[in-house]
Amino acid sequence: MSAAPMHPSDAPLTAILGSARDEPLHSRLHALGERVETVELARSDLARRRLRVTTDRGRSVAIALARSERLFDGAVLYLGGTAAIVVRVAAERWLRLAPATAADALALGYHAGNLHWRVAFEGEHLLVAVEGEDEGAEGRYLARLADFLQSGRAVLLAAAKPRPSTTATNGHHHPLGGGHP
Repeated sequence: MSAAPMHPSDAPLTAILGSARDEPLHSRLHALGERVETVELARSDLARRRLRVTTDRGRSVAIALARSERLFDGAVLYLGGTAAIVVRVAAERWLRLAPATAADALALGYHAGNLHWRVAFEGEHLLVAVEGEDEGAEGRYLARLADFLQSGRAVLLAAAKPRPSTTATNGHHHPLGGGHP
């Protein structure tokens, strides 16, 4: 583990100490309870090395990582005796589409690929990740899908809903929002 600054707002956070899911960090974070602060990042921000963020408690902190380090959900950026700072990735929003036929599925997949959209497949449905935090993000995706939707070649089953998390919980409040590993 790298040394952390004396106080999280004193100097840039320059190292990832480990994962909040791994021992012994998990136990130390659990012991801090409500004193664990989180910074919520969009998935697109995980590749950034330098950024200024605000924790869920309103603390402004700078992150300045080496090129060899990459942020991830659960990355512990600071761990002191009275506080900790952990990265949380914001819930992604997804459009769920049902193509009418196999040919429509191929055309829809080709269309999504040409637009460089991130997609996932669940059964016969195509899920499209909505990139962008602004209010108009979903509308821009739907505009690009208008021909498929208006012609009936695809049906929008769910608009921009978070995809279910794979993190298990055990029913009690957890400061990291995800429960236990």
